[in-house]
Amino acid sequence: MATTQFFEQSVQINASASTVERCITDLSLMHRWLNPALHCYPVGDWNTNIGGKSRFVIAIPLVKPTLNSTVVEREPGLVVWEFEGFFQGRDRWECQPQQQGTCLINRFEFVPSNPLVSWGFKTFAEKWTKQDMQAQLQRLKRVAEEIQTLG
Repeated sequence: MATTQFFEQSVQINASASTVERCITDLSLMHRWLNPALHCYPVGDWNTNIGGKSRFVIAIPLVKPTLNSTVVEREPGLVVWEFEGFFQGRDRWECQPQQQGTCLINRFEFVPSNPLVSWGFKTFAEKWTKQDMQAQLQRLKRVAEEIQTLG
């Protein structure tokens, strides 16, 4: 049985928790900070309520790895997507209000679907994934701070 792995990163954002949450739950805003090679498609109408479904596709020619996801936890400031595909796991986004803005914590926990995927991830994608998660948080920070300023 494969072991659950996780990456957890956080970023301090100079915007309210509701603004940061909007960046996570509004599909048009999400596409401003997601990696350009990662596309999110709603399954049915877009929503981030419990049971809301979406499909995340990595734009790799020929392969196009896909994660089918469902929102399994939802509270103000918290969205947790559970996914299956080449990985099984959860992607948790939590906005923690601070005196000066918001601390956003992203925890990506997963189990590769098989030993080949596990080997490929360890060999080719693990370092890139960690770097991309941090870059993604920085892009989300810019979007949230821009919206807060325009607010």
